[in-house]
Amino acid sequence: MPETPENRIKRLRMRSWRRGTKEMDMILGQYADSALTVISENTLNLYEALLHENDQDLYLWVSDQQKPPTEFSSMINIIRDFHKIQ
Repeated sequence: MPETPENRIKRLRMRSWRRGTKEMDMILGQYADSALTVISENTLNLYEALLHENDQDLYLWVSDQQKPPTEFSSMINIIRDFHKIQ
């Protein structure tokens, strides 16, 4: 049985809040709570792919200490922009 959109959102929220480092829990968890129900399917797919990356790399990308891979640049910018207005 395929995963429902609601279950997918719940799963991605859980993965966002239970990363392994507290910093990424807060960064991704807050973003997930606010945005996952309103972003496009393409952006949701990109976000899900981003969750497969390790926390150390993600933190460097989000904190602008290191340039993210091209495929994740737009998603990282979205997350950065979200936290600038929080």
